[in-house]
Amino acid sequence: MGAQPTVSDVADIAGVSRQTVSNVLNSPQLVRPETRERVQAAITELGYRPHASARRLRTQKSSTIGIRLDPITTDGISGSILDRFLHALTEQADRMNLRVLLFTASGPEDEIEQFRRLSEGADVDAFVLTSTFHGDPRTEWLIEHGQSFVTFGRPWGIDDMTDPQHLWVDVDGSSGLRDATRYLLGTGARRIGYVGWPSGSGTGDDRRRGWLEAMRDGSGLSDDKIASLEADAEDGVTFGADAMRRLERSAGTVDAVVCASDSLALGALMATAGRIQVVGYDNTPVAASLGFSSVEQPLDEVAAGVLDLLTGTHGGRVHPGSATADPMHRLVAPRLVVRDGPTVIAAARDRARGDVAAS
Repeated sequence: MGAQPTVSDVADIAGVSRQTVSNVLNSPQLVRPETRERVQAAITELGYRPHASARRLRTQKSSTIGIRLDPITTDGISGSILDRFLHALTEQADRMNLRVLLFTASGPEDEIEQFRRLSEGADVDAFVLTSTFHGDPRTEWLIEHGQSFVTFGRPWGIDDMTDPQHLWVDVDGSSGLRDATRYLLGTGARRIGYVGWPSGSGTGDDRRRGWLEAMRDGSGLSDDKIASLEADAEDGVTFGADAMRRLERSAGTVDAVVCASDSLALGALMATAGRIQVVGYDNTPVAASLGFSSVEQPLDEVAAGVLDLLTGTHGGRVHPGSATADPMHRLVAPRLVVRDGPTVIAAARDRARGDVAAS
């Protein structure tokens, strides 16, 4: 098999420069019709096919979005939210003739190295970031290197609602747990606890704020009594159970509890054996199967917002001095999914009582 024809071969046959051949392939409107026809005839005669990777390098348009695949979580619960987001993003991108490229990274610095490799190779046009946090170095690198990107999650720790350097879509976690707490207050509960992540997590602090506002507005408890009704823990079922036990030991009576995640909520349910109402966050399949209430993030709406910011007026970048009035951020409202209660745990408890009575 002979060597594949090159751009130089096409240029020699057509009697034009390599640049003219490149223009015919990538910007045909720049070339006179008669010259364009001569180049096309040479391409047909030689059977020349442009190399896809080389063409992407020239045009910087791969129609591909890069996003890191987060590590699998130990309990397999909380990570499902990002899995569902990836599915929604990929599905909607496909309808727009865009591709999603998944990559892995061991941490923020490793992810930045992936950004460098993928952008230098013209493998992607833009990036989507998840799991944002205070002082996130990833956004600083992308801004400094002029890369198009949108974050799922606010750039915590700055004036994120108006900062012109960041395009982001987020779910209003404060609103979600405020609605959950108000719902429990409406059932007659007053001493409503909160189990969440340690202070310093932007997402966790935002969710805690919703619980605190609702408690101050509607519980009738003093700030000191409200403060005694919270416990923090790392995310995970075991940590949630331990936090719930600590909460009940320190606060005494607890009528109900809201949690920053379904993992923590499941732990709280296990610790209380379904004695009190528990509301989680993320409305994972675990919440649905066990039958406890949870706050649902509208991930289809989040994915649509991310793609709109990447492909619309902004193109994944904010241009200083731009007169466009298009919003640079999307804050999406979640919804509370109310269920009767932890059916599986209640059934197990009833079976245990029956076994004791029969013995």
